[in-house]
Amino acid sequence: MKTVLYARVSTTDQTITHQRTQAEAAGFQIDTVVADEGVSGVTTRLADRPEGRRLFDMLRQGDVLVVRWVDRLGRDYADVTEVIREFMRRGVIVKTVINTMVFDGATTDPMLMAVRDALIAFMAATAQAQAEATKEAQKAGIAHAKGREDAYRGRKPSFTREMFEEVVRRINNGETVQAIAKATGITRQTAYRIRDHRAEAEAALARWAA
Repeated sequence: MKTVLYARVSTTDQTITHQRTQAEAAGFQIDTVVADEGVSGVTTRLADRPEGRRLFDMLRQGDVLVVRWVDRLGRDYADVTEVIREFMRRGVIVKTVINTMVFDGATTDPMLMAVRDALIAFMAATAQAQAEATKEAQKAGIAHAKGREDAYRGRKPSFTREMFEEVVRRINNGETVQAIAKATGITRQTAYRIRDHRAEAEAALARWAA
């Protein structure tokens, strides 16, 4: 049995050495370090990372996989939970440095299994929320640097909030697109877009604070 630390670094202020030092300070005795450098965890699945793929080949039943936190293992909620569950199916124990969480597929007690699965779900959801916040911060930073904040809001809607709500009301009343366009003054294309992609239309209004 061996203990493997998986480290991922994507920015200049992160280092593999730092992640190993943190793990050892937390009491882990690391046998092997597997690391991906310059790889984004926001866009790249673990199985698609050069060194991440190695984990699936080298880890065996009884081995321990150590990560700084679960966000090292995936891009979003579904990705993180599936990776952890796949390792547990293989008999690999996943442990985190932060919060010292343990995910062990050998657990058979129903209560412990429920707690374990709830923790996986919670931590994966938190990882996704942090990833999304990071992406938004990156977008805002890039837009600010280029002086083009509007570039990330997309095209400004050709309709107002009041027009949107009027179109939705008429759609719900069963009126035709042609009748709605004539009554509200918007184009039929816009009416079709609101009818067929209502959530996207409303999101566009929100981005422009309309």
